[in-house]
Amino acid sequence: MMSDAANPMEGTPLISPSSTDHSLYETVVEGCRTVYDPEIPVNIYDLGLIYTIDINQENDVRILMTLTAPGCPVAGEMPGWVVDAIEPIAGIKKVDVELIWEPPWGMDMMSDEAKLELGFI
Repeated sequence: MMSDAANPMEGTPLISPSSTDHSLYETVVEGCRTVYDPEIPVNIYDLGLIYTIDINQENDVRILMTLTAPGCPVAGEMPGWVVDAIEPIAGIKKVDVELIWEPPWGMDMMSDEAKLELGFI
């Protein structure tokens, strides 16, 4: 199968995969679930704002997340809230949270629980 030089990104996921097989992954997810968007009564994980949870062998956590809108009033504070929720977890060495805007967040990224909570289903 020949690669298409004109479109080298073909097949590359829009959202980097998470370290779902890491022993601390579920604990980090639970940490993310303690952070809420102040305008929506649903945690940021179930809202679909956490795109990637990458945990390396040294237990450094890198989180790629977005916000419901670039003009979100807590844009400057939200990454710090996520760090504060995850850093105290036993075994975690370092937490780095990066805000990204691609792909843009959409309501289809919410979990069914979040949609139910907000009355969309």
